[in-house]
Amino acid sequence: MGKRILIILGHPCAESFCAALADRYTEAAQLVGHESRVLLLGDLTFDPVLRHGYKQVQALEPDLLTAQADLLWANHLVFVYPIWWGGIPALMKGFIDRVFLPGFAFRYQPGKAFPKPLLKGRTADLLVTLDTPAWYYRWIYRMPGLHQLRKTTLQFCGIRPLRTLTFGPVLGANAQRREAWLKQAETLARR
Repeated sequence: MGKRILIILGHPCAESFCAALADRYTEAAQLVGHESRVLLLGDLTFDPVLRHGYKQVQALEPDLLTAQADLLWANHLVFVYPIWWGGIPALMKGFIDRVFLPGFAFRYQPGKAFPKPLLKGRTADLLVTLDTPAWYYRWIYRMPGLHQLRKTTLQFCGIRPLRTLTFGPVLGANAQRREAWLKQAETLARR
């Protein structure tokens, strides 16, 4: 039986290389029998600002309610996003702030230092584009945009990160190089 995969495109532009990676991953996953849904953050209508932190409930827009249902449906998540200024795009950060809420993604526990993760049983892969060489992002910058999502978001909520593929520098990459990266995404989806 195939997995239920939710592909989350964190790049706001549907014509980006990130979008091409998400498309290739989706096609390959479906060809091997996985059920998939795609969430294009750039097409969602929502306020990306968590206006009052956790002090007040901020009603979720219909697109965010659908996104939460998709997250609960999936047993595997694939985040496809660029690294901008060392981290995840603002749109994706706003999505996480608004969707991965207490009571949905985690629950505070009286007398405990850490909340209870509520999204256990799910796994995730990250497909990440860079305009910096991947080795430089890893060894010099120390990968803040990967650690942020893998450790302080996904693991915090109980989601187990599996694989991370970094592609870069995308800026100036020729068609042959880009096709090789698309094949890597395809191979990952077929696993």
